[in-house]
Amino acid sequence: MSIDIICMGEPLAEFNATRGDGGYQFGFGGDTSNAAVAAARQGASVAYVSAIGDDEPGHAFVALWAREGVDATHVRVDPQAPTGVYFVTHGKEGHVFSYLRAGSAASRLTPHDVPLDVIRRAKALHVSGISQAISTSACDAVFAATETARNAGVLVSYDSNLRLKLWPLTRARAVIHAAMACCDIARPGLDDARQLTGLAEPDAIVDFYLRLGAKIVALTLGREGAIVATQLERRLVPSISVNLVDATGAGDCFDGAFLAEYLNCGDPFKAGRYAAVAAALSTRGFGAVAPIPNRQEVEAALALETPSLPLSAGEAA
Repeated sequence: MSIDIICMGEPLAEFNATRGDGGYQFGFGGDTSNAAVAAARQGASVAYVSAIGDDEPGHAFVALWAREGVDATHVRVDPQAPTGVYFVTHGKEGHVFSYLRAGSAASRLTPHDVPLDVIRRAKALHVSGISQAISTSACDAVFAATETARNAGVLVSYDSNLRLKLWPLTRARAVIHAAMACCDIARPGLDDARQLTGLAEPDAIVDFYLRLGAKIVALTLGREGAIVATQLERRLVPSISVNLVDATGAGDCFDGAFLAEYLNCGDPFKAGRYAAVAAALSTRGFGAVAPIPNRQEVEAALALETPSLPLSAGEAA
C-alpha cells in the first residue's frame, strides 16, 4: 500500500478528567499520533513511526491504529521503557496538562529507527516540536527524517507545538527555527509563535515563517480560525461556532485534516478551511482522539461554512 502521510513522534496514553469528581477517562493522545488518526479519518493512507512500551497503554495504541487504518509497521516495541502518559484537567482558563513521559519508549528513538526508504516513497512527512523536545536522540531522528524527505521531494509539515516543560525556550527556539527552515508547510499556533518569535501580530508571525523558507504557513488562531499564506497570497480562514467541551488536540486535528485535504485538492486555502472546520468539530467532546470528525462530518459542516476571506493588499506578504 502506498503511503500518503507519515507521522513521527510520541504517542501518549490520556487520562482526561471529564466528570470533575476526581475520575479520569482513558483515551489516546500525543500530537503526531492524533494528527495521524485525523488524517486517516479524512481518507488519507497514513503510517506512524514511533516506539511504545510493552505495556497496556502500548497495546491499546496498537489496537487504536489498527482500527483507524494507520499503518504501525514502523512502531517499535521497547520492552525496557514505558509508553508515556498525560493527564488533562479543566478549569476556567481551559485545559491543563500534566505528564509522566520521562524515559518513555518514544524518547529513546534514534536516527537508526527512522525508515528512510519508506519516507522517500511517501507524499508527506509530519513532525513537531514535541517530536524533537522529548530527547536529543529523538531530535536527531526528526532531522534525519526531514532531511531524507526534502532530498526525495516529499512534503515536510512541521507543527511548532511548544512545550516548555520539556525544554527551555532558548533551545526550543533554536531547534524549532532550524526545523521550520527545512519544512514546506509551517504549522505554528498563535500563542506558541508569539513566544518563539517574540512577535505579537499574526501577520508579522506569518511573514517570519515565510522568510524562513516555508512554502505554506497555516497559523492557527483558536476560535477565529487560521491565516493560511503562501509567498503570493494569504487568507483568513474562519472557523465555525460549536459548543466547546474540550480543545485537547484541536491543533493536531487541524494538522491531519489539512495534510489530507491538501494532498487531495492541492489548494492550501481550501485545505485550511477544511482543517479549521475539522478542528472546531473536534472540540465537541472530551479527549484528543474520540471527537475527531470523519470526512462526512466535515463536509456536512463545510456546506454551511463561510468562504475564506482574502486579506487586504497591505496585509499580504
